[in-house]
Amino acid sequence: MKFFNSLTGRKEDFRPADPKRPTMYVCGPTVYNFAHIGNARAAVVFDVLYRVLRHRYGEVAYARNVTDIDDRIIAAAREQGVPTEAIALRYTQAYQEDMAALGVRAPTIEPFATRLVSEMAAMIGTLIAKGHAYEAEGHVLFHVPSFPDYGRLSHRSREEMIDGARVEVAPYKRDPADFVLWKPSSHEQPGWDSPWGRGRPGWHIECSAMVEAHLGRTIDIHGGGQDLKFPHHENEIAQSVCAHGGAPLARFWLHNGFLDIEKEKMSKSLGNVLLVRDLLAEAPGEAIRYALLTAHYRKPLDWSAAGLARARHALDRLYLTLSELPGPDEADAGEAPEGVIDALEDDLNTPKAFAELFALAREANTTTDETERRTLKRQLLAGGCLLGLLQQSPQAWLKEAGSTGLDAAEIERLVEARATARRGKDFAEADRIRDQLAAEGVIIEDLPDRTRWRHTG
Repeated sequence: MKFFNSLTGRKEDFRPADPKRPTMYVCGPTVYNFAHIGNARAAVVFDVLYRVLRHRYGEVAYARNVTDIDDRIIAAAREQGVPTEAIALRYTQAYQEDMAALGVRAPTIEPFATRLVSEMAAMIGTLIAKGHAYEAEGHVLFHVPSFPDYGRLSHRSREEMIDGARVEVAPYKRDPADFVLWKPSSHEQPGWDSPWGRGRPGWHIECSAMVEAHLGRTIDIHGGGQDLKFPHHENEIAQSVCAHGGAPLARFWLHNGFLDIEKEKMSKSLGNVLLVRDLLAEAPGEAIRYALLTAHYRKPLDWSAAGLARARHALDRLYLTLSELPGPDEADAGEAPEGVIDALEDDLNTPKAFAELFALAREANTTTDETERRTLKRQLLAGGCLLGLLQQSPQAWLKEAGSTGLDAAEIERLVEARATARRGKDFAEADRIRDQLAAEGVIIEDLPDRTRWRHTG
């Protein structure tokens, strides 16, 4: 099993410290609004990684946090005239619902920032005692020059990072790059008592404390979006390494690439932010998930309506193949095909894994051996399960995922009527039925030994 390690800039063999329990932490949502499709890409990518690790090792300690205290949450609560807890609860539930609709499994551990504030304060105290942090005007800041390796993850110099980031200018900072560990809270803002006055933790210290509390000082994998590499993950490393006497925070760092919308950067100013729940009103969750996995996770992904339509069509083909194969519609444990496993264990190569699935489907469509057809169905289902796909019965997908208003029984009747017309050499009637089905969003495919149909999306 190999993964590209952002820390070293190369693909490396992955061997967990404890093969009986690999540890992984992924930065989860800041719950102040509904999740957008960019948020979903990270969740889906690391869900696939979670599935692959579970397949190889069995038990996996997987933590994905919820940031439920943040300035954006406070601002949303003020705008809506409700407590911050209400905002956090509402959007946490929405995130969980949306991700479940995309086939994202719940992590084994879901820590909430507000439940570990005392642990965060303890880590801040340790950093102060070791000379890596200082108090100034009610704030506590990490002193970046105290950590010479700062910038190793980003592979950029300190000066480049400062130039490329929106660094807060404050007179109490000893260095422009210093970042907040603790900030004061006004009377109206949520806050906790601390040695530095009533306040709340900074964003970066939250993850460092949650990793230590739930997974230990050094974990196997830390993941998140490319946008978190700097400053968030860079700051996490600085805090944790300095607090823990030089022990690394994570041995592997994995980052998924950026997501654009129709070749443009997704942003509020362009008005092209796509919310997951809006997309779910237009397309099945599996189709959205498939589309998110069509590009290699480290590469940029251009989200488009055409790409989503292609994802639906691809699933139509796979489900259509499954519908014609004998055997159960549920995956058997341990049956995943080697080609899919090899692709996913090679730095989560999902495009190659998809190619392997379609190779199996082509084989299933051509063989007439019943035993082989049953085996191929089990492999397709198990390979799909590793990707979080092919999770429902083929009949349900083919009936519900298509845009046609015809049910499966009516489509089958029309397909048989067309076959009868062809046998009677009434090609005009056969073409009429084909055109009728096409108008309803159903494509007819004539194979050497049979005719089958699929939805166009």
